[in-house]
Amino acid sequence: MVSQKRTYHQLHLAVPLVERQHRLIEELRLSAPRPVVGGALALALGVSVRTVERDIARLRDAGVPITVRNGPGGGYGIDARRELPPIALTPGESAALIAALVAVGPYGSATARSALDKLLAALTPERR
Repeated sequence: MVSQKRTYHQLHLAVPLVERQHRLIEELRLSAPRPVVGGALALALGVSVRTVERDIARLRDAGVPITVRNGPGGGYGIDARRELPPIALTPGESAALIAALVAVGPYGSATARSALDKLLAALTPERR
């Protein structure tokens, strides 16, 4: 029981981080191809510039292709293609993504809900 409480507590702490990082990626995507300075991102997200820097570092460490340009005219940027090429996921990979979306709450954003709906439709023949 203690382990389960700890897991829920950790999840409770992770949800704001996931939501903020999702918003951060969306801010970069909507501003592309123009870079966005840390101060503008911090203001949009309601956090400090240092929090933005930590979030950017975490996302980049995970492989998210965020560019960083220093100096005048610099800032953070991301590729903003309107659609991604098709991605082939195994049922196990789909299950992992579904579990993550359900854990953090797919109702936090329309894009999270849309992603969940697409994954479920791919796994459920009658929903296709």
